[in-house]
Amino acid sequence: MARILLGVSGGIAAYKALELVRLATGSGHELRVVQTPSSRRFVGEASFAALSGAPVLVSEFERDPMRGVFPGQEPPAHEPLSHLALVANADLYVIAPASANTIAKLANGLADNLLCSCALAATCPVLIAPAMNNHMYEHEATQANLATLRRRGVQIIEPGVGRLASKGEEGVGRMAEPAALLSACEAALANRSGGANGASPAGGSGVASGLSGLRVLVTAGGTREPIDSVRFLGNSSSGRMGFALAQAARARGADVTLVAANVSLPPPVGVSCLEVVTAADLKRACDEQFPSCDVLLMAAAVADFRPAAPQDGKLKRSGRARLQVELEPTADVLAELTAQRHEGQTLIGFAAEHGVQAVEYGRGKLNGKGVDAIVVNDISRDDIGFDAEDNEVTILTAAPGGEEIDERHVPRAAKAEVAEAILDTVEYLREAG
Repeated sequence: MARILLGVSGGIAAYKALELVRLATGSGHELRVVQTPSSRRFVGEASFAALSGAPVLVSEFERDPMRGVFPGQEPPAHEPLSHLALVANADLYVIAPASANTIAKLANGLADNLLCSCALAATCPVLIAPAMNNHMYEHEATQANLATLRRRGVQIIEPGVGRLASKGEEGVGRMAEPAALLSACEAALANRSGGANGASPAGGSGVASGLSGLRVLVTAGGTREPIDSVRFLGNSSSGRMGFALAQAARARGADVTLVAANVSLPPPVGVSCLEVVTAADLKRACDEQFPSCDVLLMAAAVADFRPAAPQDGKLKRSGRARLQVELEPTADVLAELTAQRHEGQTLIGFAAEHGVQAVEYGRGKLNGKGVDAIVVNDISRDDIGFDAEDNEVTILTAAPGGEEIDERHVPRAAKAEVAEAILDTVEYLREAG
């Protein structure tokens, strides 16, 4: 994963930067944080230090206990200048929130605080996420400053529209949500890696790029099968696992298409997203995308059955003692796709099973579906799986010759971390041929 330097300037949106740190570290990235003095009026250094696991710096003149390195790096024997060492060790520098004042300083090359000094010394990609009142954002001075930064190669993570900090104020200027910020960072890292393995030009760890140039098709969420015009049969899949896979694959340099069934999450930056509702919708989307993909990650919870005769209108309760709904099987999307597979494709299925025999059921699916691996999770547990932040899975792969099944247990972790373990398996399978 990557080393990310986060600059935090003054503004109420600084609270979102805490969530960015949590998400980024949960995805395996290492972070250091620099703050402007005014940002401490909104969020203190202790909060960022606790989440990042590293000391936070505010001034160029304070001593850095880590001597400019990130967690996991060996510090140098000497004490370097912080604003030079931090960006030299970073793979990417993101400033979030970026206030109107900070944007003006950056556009004019000022370096009167550590955050701005780091920006001037940075040779790694620099991203900024504006956050301010809509009148300040739309002012021609701010827009001119942003245009100047764009011309210099700085990536602007555009703000959203909605409620602002002042009571009753609405408009453009809301800082992008933390998940979107992380997606933008990982997309920038993937673009920078250019498919090359190993260290990045800035001397950082870079981002794994074993999937670089490959076309990855990911399904996520849960299908809904209509009973009438307002009711449906569905499941509680949130889509988080599939979205984490799509984001991680994009960060590894893949060209990712995400087929999302009834997911309310913002799609990862740089990922093509196709929204579907029913199992039939999902099948059509996969039928179109599958022939050109190199890797299929079938993480969606697809209904096995659907109402045989859904009603056009709304079924009324009055006059009914009971309601019987006849169900018919849906198409087995994964099995039909595996029947069409061509040489060079890698197919990963997912099995949401219940109870102590979950892995054994997964073994049966691995043998019966014709896929290269099955990812099994036990949905009888409340702390993992459907609609949970974490997951714990067992990855089953067929050993060479197909006579034995290799079993890898991934302990409970954030779904972003589980996604990385699954993609490690994909890369292993492709290297093994």
